[in-house]
Amino acid sequence: MNTRKLGRTGPGTSALGLGCMGMSGAYGPSDRAESVATIHAALDAGVTLLDTGDFYGMGHNELLLAEALKGRPRDSYQLSVKFGALRGPDQSWLGFDGRPEAVKTFLAYSLNRLGVDHLDVYRPARLDPNVPIEDTVGAIADMVKAGYVRHIGLSEVGADTLRRAAAVHPIADLQIEYSLISRGPEDKILPAARELGVAITAYGVLSRGLLSGNWDRSKTGEGDWRSHSPRFQGANLDANLALADALKVVADAKGASVAQVAIAWVAAQGDDIVPVIGARRRDRLAEALGAGDLALGPDDLAAIERAVPKGAAAGDRYATAQMAMLDSEKP
Repeated sequence: MNTRKLGRTGPGTSALGLGCMGMSGAYGPSDRAESVATIHAALDAGVTLLDTGDFYGMGHNELLLAEALKGRPRDSYQLSVKFGALRGPDQSWLGFDGRPEAVKTFLAYSLNRLGVDHLDVYRPARLDPNVPIEDTVGAIADMVKAGYVRHIGLSEVGADTLRRAAAVHPIADLQIEYSLISRGPEDKILPAARELGVAITAYGVLSRGLLSGNWDRSKTGEGDWRSHSPRFQGANLDANLALADALKVVADAKGASVAQVAIAWVAAQGDDIVPVIGARRRDRLAEALGAGDLALGPDDLAAIERAVPKGAAAGDRYATAQMAMLDSEKP
């Protein structure tokens, strides 16, 4: 496994990370034993960066990770944890809380569920519009000084917010959706991150499965939030799957899968970018890890751009209400 560094001040980590959200019901039912086996397989393959959120399955994901990590040396992996999303017992989304006292409370619960004494990267899941980012980051900085957190990250914030946060404390990485069909960060956010020495941990590199090469309409079953995503609706879905078909032509010529080409493209955008793979089964993980051995030359990158041009995606990446919560999407 190749390694990359999370920004100017962050830790060294594996060149691919494992995103664990899908193991806790976001995409419909998952198999607990297979989830644990997938985490073990990732660790055994050299993946060190494990990404979760305290609201994934309302704590389920952290407890799952604690089970999977039992007996593993604490210095053999990095835990990246998001906090702040508020959810009701009916799984509804109620907003975000970035108040300093909430930061420390969320952290205490995460440390307890994960069974560890520190987190490697801690980040608000979204910007709380009612709390200055300086206050939220300042509270995490207090936890860095206390030894409970090693590094501070952010998620889905715009360039201005990133600069304000970095003025309070060094930011290791910005987690944001970045893929062949979600290229918004390229305009302002990626240049600002590079100016500040902040890495990008890119999630959604397969666009929630649209660029996996094996999507079909029957996959959005009960409990799968993609059934409400604009990119998975009607004509939008048809148009987006056509992009995947075009990408398959390029992948076939390389002797690779669509997913591997999509992942390798993200990784090729810079050594400061770490794709986070949302595999929840060992076979999907093995396929994704194969992207690490896929070299894309200038001709390959040009062919990929022709197959999936910037701005070609049909539909927003989230529903309207959720898009309004994204500081990263503000002009």
